[in-house]
Order: sequence, then C-alpha cells, then structure tokens
Amino acid sequence: MANSFEIKSAQLQLVALLLKSSALAQVAHDLLKQFGPQGESPDFFDNDPLVIDFSHAGAEVDVDDLPRLLQALQDCRLKPLTFRAAQPAQALRIASQGLLEVPPDMPKGKSAPKQKNQPQPAVEVIREVIKEVVKEVVVEVPGPAVLVIDKPLRSGQKIYARGTDLIMLAMVNQGAEVVADGNIHVYAPLRGKAMAGASGNTQARIFSLCLEPELISIAGIYRTSENQLPADIHAKPAQVRLSNDGQDKLLFEALNP
Repeated sequence: MANSFEIKSAQLQLVALLLKSSALAQVAHDLLKQFGPQGESPDFFDNDPLVIDFSHAGAEVDVDDLPRLLQALQDCRLKPLTFRAAQPAQALRIASQGLLEVPPDMPKGKSAPKQKNQPQPAVEVIREVIKEVVKEVVVEVPGPAVLVIDKPLRSGQKIYARGTDLIMLAMVNQGAEVVADGNIHVYAPLRGKAMAGASGNTQARIFSLCLEPELISIAGIYRTSENQLPADIHAKPAQVRLSNDGQDKLLFEALNP
C-alpha cells in the first residue's frame, strides 16, 4: 500500500511534509507508525522545524483532523511552524492552529500578502520569528566528511550520520539501525535497518557485502523483510538505489566480485 505522505528536504534546512492524502487522520497514523515513539524509526528526527505542504493533498482536506496531525508531528519530534499551498477556504482554519501561511516562491524584497481578518502587525511579528529560527539552523556546524564505525551494532543500538556518509566495518545485527543523510556502506552483513538519504537525498545509495535487512529505505521510500529479496540479492553483495524514472522505486542490484 502506498504511503499517504512523503518526507522531503525543503530550502534553508526546514523539513517539508508533502501531504499525498486529504485524510489527515490517516497521515497522522502513518507518521506515528514509522516515526512515532513506538514506530519503526523512533527518534529519527531531532525537533526539526517543519512546513506542511498541501499542494498534493486534494481539495477535500479534512481540516477537523489537523490537531491530530499536529500532535502526531510533535510526537515524532518535529516542530510544525508553517504551511503552504492550502485551499483559500481552508487557509484561515489552518492558520487558527498557530501555523503561518507561506506563499510559494515569494520574490525577495516583497512582503507576504495580507490575510483576511488578521492585522498586519501580527503577521510581521510572526515572520520575524521564523527568520530567527531559520538563521539558527543555517549556522549549524557541519558534520564530519564521513562517519566510520568499526564495532558491530547490537539490537537496540542506532547510528545516525547527520549530513554525511556512513561506513560500517562490522555487522549490523537484527534490531539495530544505521541512518545517514548520505550513502551507507556496510562491509559486513546488514541484518538490521538501513536508511540512507534521510534528509531527502534521492541520489543516496546503500551498499553491503551481505544484504539481508529488516528494513531498507532511501529518501523515505522503504521496503521491509516481509517482501523477500530475490535469491541473487539476499545475503549477497548488493547495492540499493532509487529508480531515476520518477516512480520512486527501490532497485536492488548485485555487486559482481
């Protein structure tokens, strides 16, 4: 079953939630299943600021379920601050939940259009707050060029290579997680969960000398062990990448010795 949402990397290092369903309750359920405290990847986010994108959600968005979605985002350690591309009839109700509407592709030097029933000074104050938040994110110190781990990961352990590639020189056991914003290289059996391109990098890849993962994911597109890998891939040297045909499919390719 296709996901009802997609996590993408927005400009200025804000995280964007691109809604693909008008059923916000279902989106909240799917988010918690994957990123909630009891989900498949708890603590995947680190209180990242977020913009909610309604451009693909359809015209019949159930705004009454927006508080449930906002609570789910907070439970997933995300901070919803703004929204964009909502239907005009829904924008005021969404804004009433404390979110600021951001016009798409607003040219520099021009102020945002006024919203009905909202005094202009309040909009100016909120916009300044958002600028300060973005400024703090932009000056974040970059991570190392590559993160190398030479010890095996046991069940319950997690490694996150923020802003870089991850190289594992030892086994990733079942129940362990390896996450990277870039590529993941495992020069040993990969039996746990591996998530590359965590911040939205669709060009990221996963390599392993013995590919038999519980879950594999690139830029939010994932596959679990419930779908068994082909015989020429399972427990063999292989790489995983996203297709470049716009369909966001995971491709598994054997690595010839």
